[in-house]
Amino acid sequence: MTNTLHRFGKPETLSEDYIVFAMAGKGFNDEGALEKAQSFLRAAIKYNPINMGNALVNSLYRPEKNLSFLKLYFVGRQDKTTYEKLIDEMPGPGSAAAVFDNRNDVVLFIQDVKKLDLGLSINVSALADNVRDICGEVDITPHAIEYTLGFHGDTTRLPDRETLSISTMCGHGMVSPNFAKKMVTHVKEGRIDPEDATRTMAKFCVCGVFNTTRAMGILKNAKKGL
Repeated sequence: MTNTLHRFGKPETLSEDYIVFAMAGKGFNDEGALEKAQSFLRAAIKYNPINMGNALVNSLYRPEKNLSFLKLYFVGRQDKTTYEKLIDEMPGPGSAAAVFDNRNDVVLFIQDVKKLDLGLSINVSALADNVRDICGEVDITPHAIEYTLGFHGDTTRLPDRETLSISTMCGHGMVSPNFAKKMVTHVKEGRIDPEDATRTMAKFCVCGVFNTTRAMGILKNAKKGL
């Protein structure tokens, strides 16, 4: 089961949304799992993931510590850390995740992961047909496929589709619908750029599975009234 299963949106926007996880099972294959998870993320770097994370340390996007007035207004806020710093800071395996917005990069990365043979559980979260095609290309038979059944009940109480498309990119609900709606509204009003709004929201998704490319596309369309 993955917290990325319930991402909401049109298939054309989800076709550029791929999350690859590596996880160990406690008491089963967790010996040396930290080093294996770090190897997994280092292998991902070569294919330019747009986000990555480890739930125990945070994602590439994070609030800056010790932010002062001078640093904020004269030096500039540091919104994003480096791949290597994130990997070096990992205190434990947790869930190692890399997010991609390009199918070809995912194919090449999974080929490398297959060669590494880390002995960890590898999960690819994306549209099921796309994952099937990728597995066929790299000669892998999926162990299992999970589907989301969508929203049921009184769906009139749900946020609008635009808001849901953004907020569900953090499966733990750390990017709340109210926060996502506020960012959409501010972008529409010209109070914040889509890029800045995206970086702000990405900081709250500590697992690092927030797709910044997809969020930026949704916000830019919102600004255009599409």
